Amino acid sequence: MDRTEHYQDTRERILSIGQTLVSGRGFSALGLSEILTKAEVPKGSFYHYFQSKEGFGVALLERYFDNYLLHASTLLQNETIPVTERLLTYFSNWRQVAASCECPNMCLAVKLAAEVADLSEPMRLALDAGMKKITVQIANTISTAQVQSQFPAEINAAQLAESLYGMWVGASLLTKVSRSMTAMDLAYKQTEQMLRT
Repeated sequence: MDRTEHYQDTRERILSIGQTLVSGRGFSALGLSEILTKAEVPKGSFYHYFQSKEGFGVALLERYFDNYLLHASTLLQNETIPVTERLLTYFSNWRQVAASCECPNMCLAVKLAAEVADLSEPMRLALDAGMKKITVQIANTISTAQVQSQFPAEINAAQLAESLYGMWVGASLLTKVSRSMTAMDLAYKQTEQMLRT
């Protein structure tokens, strides 16, 4: 293994373990020493991979959104499924993850949005950029449905995508607070109404 591969492997290990830990405990409460111990990386070498804990947080979010968007696009761009069904499946999957035992760890973006948006401008910007990419992906799927006459042409795809995504982020937060699926169930019913117009 050459030096570049070793660098990438170690950096990826730190980010992967860091995501698991941050998803469970949050960003602020997690110390670098715990991440590095779990990743089996010498404490002094952290700054070889990241400029700061904040820089690690930005990299963590960028990695999360890259993986999330890749996974979501597999479904949302699947032309063998009617467009409306793709979107309903996307949100149904979101609901299923929330209903599973992973509920406290359901979404790194949702977890960190409330925690770090006021504490770190670089992390807020990473969250904003990632969330905008998700809404664009949803909007593009809606636009495809409009081109194929599967969805009303007069509806603004970008606005509908932002409304849907915002509703689901809000439902995710309420679910974390209440430990109840009521908000998710209502979000899904509302989504069905909005997409089956």
